[in-house]
Amino acid sequence: MPRYKLLIEYDGAPFVGWQVQHNGVSVQGVLTAAVAAFSGENVHVQGAGRTDAGVHALGQVAHIDLARPWDTDTIRDAINAYLRPHPVAVLAAERVADDFDARFSARRRHYLYRIINRRPDLTLDAGRAWRASRPLDASAMREAAQRLVGRRDFTTFRAAECQARSPVKTLDRLDVERERDEVRIYASARSFLHTQVRSMVGSLVLVGEGRWSADDLAGALAARDRTACGPVAPPDGLYLVKVDY
Repeated sequence: MPRYKLLIEYDGAPFVGWQVQHNGVSVQGVLTAAVAAFSGENVHVQGAGRTDAGVHALGQVAHIDLARPWDTDTIRDAINAYLRPHPVAVLAAERVADDFDARFSARRRHYLYRIINRRPDLTLDAGRAWRASRPLDASAMREAAQRLVGRRDFTTFRAAECQARSPVKTLDRLDVERERDEVRIYASARSFLHTQVRSMVGSLVLVGEGRWSADDLAGALAARDRTACGPVAPPDGLYLVKVDY
């Protein structure tokens, strides 16, 4: 059976997350229905990352197996036609080797977290960024973030319901940049624990507000205790940007 790689963009606001669940509409679910509508096949849409409810994607990757060869542009356009009006779009489709796996072949995942640092409410970015009303020191956040980079036990930044076998992960990048009133946090790793990025962002905001120091952040990591974590940042500002293979 031919295997196809899909590059996918979506607004996560109306979904319960990537994975099919019984309590609402999922991104995986609407994609599965769209593939079935155009191909007549019930296929499994395997994604690279199980984004949570409200989390967005600019470059989610998935793979599907179809019974016969299709033109890749036809796959893209046909799925998109049946996805409407859901805010999900297949940006590209390509034929890949049979052993390609969107999840297990991934070598690195890249996330972006957007914070709008201003007093007024959000208008155009409502639901697509986190408004932080207190002034943030992005330089202090950037310096503190480096204390988390590397191979670490991230128990403190792991959701209680996380199903990963180990809390130890290698964080390749955690960077903070500011442009005017927007603070952007970039995180890259082969894989992440459940809510790890949002948990790290929430703690970095405490640093930016001057309520925590870099040593406080390092101490929270060393505690290996979920109760030592700062507030978990809301899903609105989180984007799965890219997956490397």
